[in-house]
Amino acid sequence: MLAELGDKVDAVSISTPDHTHCPATLAAMNLGKHVYTQKPLTHKLSEARHLTQLAEEKNLMTQMGIQVHASLGYRMTRQFVREGLIGKVKRVYVWSHKNWGYDCSPYTGEDQVPENLDWNLWLGTAQERPYVNGVSHPGGWRKMVEFGCGTLGDMGIHIFDAPVKALDLKDPIRVEEECRESNGFGHPEQNMMRYGFRPTDFTTDDFTFTWWDGGGASRYGENADLILPDDGQLPKQGAMFLGEGGRMLLPHVGRPRFYPRSILENAVKPELEPNDHYLKWLNAIEGKEETLAGFDYAGPLSELLCLGVVAGNFPGKRLEWDAPKMEVTNLPAANPMLIGAYREF
Repeated sequence: MLAELGDKVDAVSISTPDHTHCPATLAAMNLGKHVYTQKPLTHKLSEARHLTQLAEEKNLMTQMGIQVHASLGYRMTRQFVREGLIGKVKRVYVWSHKNWGYDCSPYTGEDQVPENLDWNLWLGTAQERPYVNGVSHPGGWRKMVEFGCGTLGDMGIHIFDAPVKALDLKDPIRVEEECRESNGFGHPEQNMMRYGFRPTDFTTDDFTFTWWDGGGASRYGENADLILPDDGQLPKQGAMFLGEGGRMLLPHVGRPRFYPRSILENAVKPELEPNDHYLKWLNAIEGKEETLAGFDYAGPLSELLCLGVVAGNFPGKRLEWDAPKMEVTNLPAANPMLIGAYREF
């Protein structure tokens, strides 16, 4: 399309499976096109770093599809944290009930490719493999290591967004995961992950950040930090901020709730203008305003997710991360997994 239409294309929106995000985005950016790419920005960590740098070099208007970033609830959360409504944050828990993992045996067999599918083109830069009905479509590709980023890539990228932005979290310094041993083809069905960050102005020095997926918050329901009063139920997806002065719960879609509720007595309702995640990008192309989640923000956020995906290959082992060097310093076997192996197709 880009080769045929050339200058008739001003901007490109990319909503393909994860493994094609970078190749498609890169093709557009190399021709000077503005891009809107769905989350997670890339399939591999090194790809996110490259696209971030290229967007700056070419001065292109970019946006990643994390629409909830512009929502009133997320923006209120950021303001409440910055104003110190719950004090400095000691712990953050983020979770999703979704299970984009596959713990079974590898898929086998081969089916006839449907007439309306160019299987080679769908595979793109991924390695060749037989077509099997029901495996890749409509969403099974998320479960596969070579195509998707599991639940982290589907929902983690959304739910990490609010605490990362509100607490001004930069590159992690370590990550450790609890999951089953790697099988080389499917993401684990249940994950618990702990990230380490340097303290910020909004966190305590001993701040911790924990994620889990594939079973919902009920898996950790005995954690006192997550027990709600009056037998309240946690949302299936969300984030809990534990501050020195109380707790703030942010459902994935919704507005923050406070425990104890008396915290709200000190809250000033934010005066926030409506925001349109998509329109921001179009307006930025026309020079009217800036995007909310350009690659300068979306790139590092996606790196955080991609590093977690790599950690899933080394359960129980802490990966020490040097972001400027883009290197796991204590486990060399992890570093090749930061980079994609592209097939010519």
